[in-house]
Amino acid sequence: MAGGNDPSIPHRDIRGDFRAEIREFLGTRRARVTPEQAGLPVYGGDRRRVTGLRREEVALLAGISSEYYTRLERGNATGVSESVIDGIAQALRLDEAERAHLLDLLRGAGPTRPPRRRPAQQRVRPAVRRVLDSMTGTPAFVLGGRLDILAANPLGRALFSPVYADPVRPPNNARFVFLDPHATEFFRDWDEVANDTVAMLRAEAGRDAYDRRLTDLVGELSTRSADFRRRWAAHNVRIHTTGMKRLHHPVVGDLDLPFETFPLGADPSQFLLTYTPEPASRSQDALNLLSSWTTTNDTDKHPPTNASHPTEPPA
Repeated sequence: MAGGNDPSIPHRDIRGDFRAEIREFLGTRRARVTPEQAGLPVYGGDRRRVTGLRREEVALLAGISSEYYTRLERGNATGVSESVIDGIAQALRLDEAERAHLLDLLRGAGPTRPPRRRPAQQRVRPAVRRVLDSMTGTPAFVLGGRLDILAANPLGRALFSPVYADPVRPPNNARFVFLDPHATEFFRDWDEVANDTVAMLRAEAGRDAYDRRLTDLVGELSTRSADFRRRWAAHNVRIHTTGMKRLHHPVVGDLDLPFETFPLGADPSQFLLTYTPEPASRSQDALNLLSSWTTTNDTDKHPPTNASHPTEPPA
């Protein structure tokens, strides 16, 4: 949502941005569902002019009029009921993250100007920092909605030393993924990580279009990375709570690390991220080695590196 935070237009009504987002989001969702998948008869054969479902087919599946759905897809969010949203979500096969994103967009495009949210809290509370520091055998981080690393324990800093090589603070995972040439080696499943990164930023943009720092980040990545631009245009969103990260660390080699994320209730824009390898696995042995390194070195000043993978900041 570029421009949503332009300081020269402090009172600009950004509902038009949300309407454009609704149109593009629903359009991309329609394009991925075929009539056959939806159980509809196919008329026109090769003469169909759209990929996926037509608007009238979505309306039929959702149990609403074609005119109403067309107005909705164009951003007219007046009086949209839960039953209508449920019908559209079912017709377009939206998952939990996509349905939540649609609700955010509809709320932003509604007849009442969305209230300007206070800037997202960037300060990590002392109690949360103590929790991080107590997790001595587990890499742990506090991330913000823009994927800034707001805090990390020593093992977390050592594990993500290539990300910390960028002198910009706070370190940002999205900038590393798309702008640092070492990212494709560090993340062994880089393509999947890149898709997830964009999907999380897209979801955050739907929640808060007034976040100037997020707008600036998206603008920078769009300008400097064709990979980011292509993924951003897909309008995919995702709730990223658990999974597996396959990393290649410059010192200890390959690691397969299950991760979990936990929202911090008192700080809605922040969440705790932890990596916990299988007991007695090679990944656990590698983390033990990395942990022993952190007890004798200052990871702030001397991140672990090797000659084959220096961690200089991106050009």
